[in-house]
Amino acid sequence: MSGSTLGLRGGTAPPSSRAAGAAVDPQIDRIVRTPEFQQLVAERTRFGLILTILMLVVYFGFIGLIAFDKSLMAVKVGGGTASLGLFMGVFVILFAFALTGIYVARANTRFDALSDALKRSVGQ
Repeated sequence: MSGSTLGLRGGTAPPSSRAAGAAVDPQIDRIVRTPEFQQLVAERTRFGLILTILMLVVYFGFIGLIAFDKSLMAVKVGGGTASLGLFMGVFVILFAFALTGIYVARANTRFDALSDALKRSVGQ
């Protein structure tokens, strides 16, 4: 992307954050202003934040239980040697995999459709 200023996530930085007088590729500027691009960025950002918040709640909930309720985590499950803490730890790991699968499914359907609509609208 010659002449563009990259933001933190690899996308173009908003016009207000560009250095004064920096050369901007007019095609990139045109793409950034399209409603399809803005919708794609908004939906992807919102979805990513929701999944991030869910993961943080589950992870820090687990860590909080470890820190503040060790007796609950030590409860033996099913009469064996496995504790509730072990199953909760496995749940945290499986939850992360599930969120990854959910994101991939959304990216392969909704986000790809929005990307295709964006490509059509800019004529590529």
